[in-house]
Amino acid sequence: MIEYFQANLWQFWTLIGLICLILELTSGDFFIMCFSIGAFVTAVVAAFVPSFTVQIIVFAVASLLCLLFVRPLALKYFHRKDPNRPSNVDAMVGRTGFVTEEIPSQGYGRVKIDGDSWKACGLDNVSIEKGTRVEVTSIDSIIITVKPCE
Repeated sequence: MIEYFQANLWQFWTLIGLICLILELTSGDFFIMCFSIGAFVTAVVAAFVPSFTVQIIVFAVASLLCLLFVRPLALKYFHRKDPNRPSNVDAMVGRTGFVTEEIPSQGYGRVKIDGDSWKACGLDNVSIEKGTRVEVTSIDSIIITVKPCE
């Protein structure tokens, strides 16, 4: 049984890499991803080199190199230093969509943006007809305020 595990350590390293990728989804800071890359590199080496000591060294070196070189590039590219970076609902401001139910003046209608239907009112209580392309100007709870695109 031990001989089987020694001969197929690449499966162990692949499993470690997949687990690290799943854990990375919960954090998003590209730290655990470096260990995942190290595990995948080690899985390739383990297919050719049976020594567990060599595999541990390869894992440590590959993970360290990834932490030093790949992580800073990923952080720079994906986590820009914009202090006003909107997220979630705040990112809706400026998006465009189409009116699916007429928005009467001082009333509410529906706007479809990226497949989602939002309760909407017109900017300055302006009525907007069905089918009009609109832009989101603000959000108050679950109600968006829109204006016709020009």
